[in-house]
Amino acid sequence: MPKTIKKIENISTCQPDVVKIANPIYDTVFKALMENRRVARFFIETIIGEKVTEISVVPQEYVYRRAVRKKNDKLSPDGAKKPDSNKLEFISVIRYDFVATICNEQGEYKKVLIEIQKSRKYTELVRFRTYLGEEYKRMDVINTKTGEVEKSLPVICIYVLGFTLPNHRTQALKVGRFYWDLIKKKKMSGNDKFVEALTHDGYFIQIPHIKGKPRTILQKMLSVFEQKFFIDTKEIVKTYGYEVDNKTIEEMLNILRNVAADPEEIKSIEAEWLATKDEEAYEQALNKIEQQGNTIEQQENTIEQQGNTIVSLQSDNQALQKQIQEMQRLLNLSR
Repeated sequence: MPKTIKKIENISTCQPDVVKIANPIYDTVFKALMENRRVARFFIETIIGEKVTEISVVPQEYVYRRAVRKKNDKLSPDGAKKPDSNKLEFISVIRYDFVATICNEQGEYKKVLIEIQKSRKYTELVRFRTYLGEEYKRMDVINTKTGEVEKSLPVICIYVLGFTLPNHRTQALKVGRFYWDLIKKKKMSGNDKFVEALTHDGYFIQIPHIKGKPRTILQKMLSVFEQKFFIDTKEIVKTYGYEVDNKTIEEMLNILRNVAADPEEIKSIEAEWLATKDEEAYEQALNKIEQQGNTIEQQENTIEQQGNTIVSLQSDNQALQKQIQEMQRLLNLSR
């Protein structure tokens, strides 16, 4: 059960060195936010720009960042090498699934499956795609005039990224879809349930681009993710000093403040920080080994080329010797 939230009195007047909150870029902290249904609902509807009238958490997989060191490799009976189990295995994507009823600008209601994934690394693309494939297989029970039926729900994906997309310098990005008539070459109005179930909108939050005084409600909500004003070298706790004029954002800050004040929560975040450092060190070691391997390969290629050159020179020398011998023979015959 989520912890009881203690209200921060007059938080809007607090100075930056007064309100201390945990950094939600960490999985442990982000999890604390998403466990609160009001916050999750506000987070979703603020990003997608549509009213969420109902929301429920779907049984889901919560993936926590951790490092696992396995035993040394062994050879199988047939001599084939088993997977390298001496490596550290890092899992770093956190995922939440919600079934929500949303109301669009036209006042139309529809039930959708919303998936939120958060990762600090660009290299998690395969894991993102794997989870998305699982969502398309998920079924939900819909009430109809003839009774309850199972139906595939449209999918909306929200990606919270701890890295930046090279070609888009923005805090929040929407990649939508539209219907286009290829024959008449024009945009079409309306939608189709079959198509909606097979395509999806994507929303991308780029945490490194979140900075500066927030003005819109979306910017104000995202400002809690800003990676500045840290009070520790591990960047676990920071101060928040922007004006707060929204109750749910205030509740988000309450949650983050409580996490920052809880020694057990801080231990969990520190464990995550250590795992991150282990991962970085491990990747650096792998890169160094790869670079060394490339250097050795280049040296081997150089040696091989030099060997080929020597062989070529030896061959040329042999041919020259034969020419000299032939010339000597002809010279002897002419005497």
